[in-house]
Amino acid sequence: MAVKTAGETGGRKASRFSEEGGSTLGLILKYVFLALVVGFLTFSGWQLLQDGSYPFAATFFITALFITLVYVRRTTVPLRWIAPGLIFLILFQIYPVVFTVYTAFTNYSTGRNVEKQVAIKSIENQTYVPEGAPTLNWTPLQADDGTAAIWVIDPATGEAHLAIPDQEWIPAADVPGLVLGPDGVPTSLDGYTVQANNQRFLFVSANQGVTFGTEEAGAQVTSSVEARETKQKYVYDPAQDAMVDQQTGKVYVNQEGVFTADDGSIVTPGFPVVVGVSNFTKILTDPNFRGPFARIFIWTFVWAVLSVLETFVLGMFLALTMNSPNIPMQRLLRVLLILPYAIPPFITVKVWVGLLNPILGMIGSQWNPGWFTSPFWSKVGILMVNLWLGYPYMFLIILGALQSIPQDMYEAAKVDGAGPLYQFRRLTLPLLLVAIGPLLIGSFAFNFNNFAIIDLYNQGGPPMPGAGVAGFTDILISYTYKIAFGGTRGNDYGLAAAVSIIIFIIVGAVTIFNFRYTGQLEEVSENV
Repeated sequence: MAVKTAGETGGRKASRFSEEGGSTLGLILKYVFLALVVGFLTFSGWQLLQDGSYPFAATFFITALFITLVYVRRTTVPLRWIAPGLIFLILFQIYPVVFTVYTAFTNYSTGRNVEKQVAIKSIENQTYVPEGAPTLNWTPLQADDGTAAIWVIDPATGEAHLAIPDQEWIPAADVPGLVLGPDGVPTSLDGYTVQANNQRFLFVSANQGVTFGTEEAGAQVTSSVEARETKQKYVYDPAQDAMVDQQTGKVYVNQEGVFTADDGSIVTPGFPVVVGVSNFTKILTDPNFRGPFARIFIWTFVWAVLSVLETFVLGMFLALTMNSPNIPMQRLLRVLLILPYAIPPFITVKVWVGLLNPILGMIGSQWNPGWFTSPFWSKVGILMVNLWLGYPYMFLIILGALQSIPQDMYEAAKVDGAGPLYQFRRLTLPLLLVAIGPLLIGSFAFNFNNFAIIDLYNQGGPPMPGAGVAGFTDILISYTYKIAFGGTRGNDYGLAAAVSIIIFIIVGAVTIFNFRYTGQLEEVSENV
């Protein structure tokens, strides 16, 4: 029979111990930190759940469960190395994509930007002053826990009550430890401190709109000396999915996320609901969006193609020139040519905007065809600025790619009688396209969504007449931004999300096509 030695037993314990974290202190710190993280996520998820934000709450709960399983179970040790990155990937990449897709099929917009439960609660918190309601005298109180309350007196009847938010009024006879002064105002009562009169204005400011009492019946302070009895104005009826006005009896029925009466009046806020593909059909059928969207769609492609083409041509010309051994001060010239690449783009764009200024600009004051007001010349100006920003990048990558082309190929071509132009067309250009083809695709995708230069140059202007927020130099991404955040009539997040999906499909399709074309170039290069 085999006997386990003390060394074997100790070694096994040590091995097991090392798997768990190395030391008792390390384990304690690990589980304390884990408890804090999971506790924070669970608490945040619970708060979101109370607010009716179910998707966000579910995300926090699932993340907390995932972290717990990964860092407690021994079988998931390999996952611990990638768990942080995986969590951030889900929270900041996958979840926003899923949420954007979902939003594209809803009417999420200004006036419909909270969950239904939050909207109902907000509407039910609205109050009104009943007809004939008495004007009450009030005295500010502060509870021992810092919350506010008031002492109200009806001058007509002399009845006094303690009014606390979200609680029924307490008659004076039921208030413990109450000591009243000669004017009926308490001088002391258990659990509360009577505030001085010079605190009334601060109290009114801090408790504006607060109902002291229940939603059904309470009072709000209206001035430094008066309070008015209030009642809940709207009550939600689940059977009708409607809001009932307690003051007028009017019924507001839920219509696509907004409670609307028969006469067209509404109560706010609303909430987003699923509307199917209406955002996508709006782009194609609504004249206010169809015309501007088509023009912006075409200009976006023209902008991306011309941006890549102009920077590629100038960068290649300079790279071929600087690659010649006959150029004097070659290193100095190369450094000078890439200087625009070293300056932050947002600074460069603003410098160009200053140069093209029609009044103070060095260029604009001498020659101003309408750098910011003409639809055509605004586009020319943006392309010119982007050429300045983009050619150093092309210059660098093409100069590097030229070093990888074997010189003996050119020598063989010279022997065969090929001139410089033929060598460029049959040797240099095909081999360059193979080497930098993926970078050209990346440049196209970048410029397709180059929001910064469009916004910094002229905010997408000049504006298109009768096209809402659209401008002549807007590209799809800047147009999407304006729809989502820059609308004068409100923000339409659902429509903006639909446009962003269209952008994703377009860029994806163009990228796939270009990669296939690059593959064909590689086959051609094998025969060069």
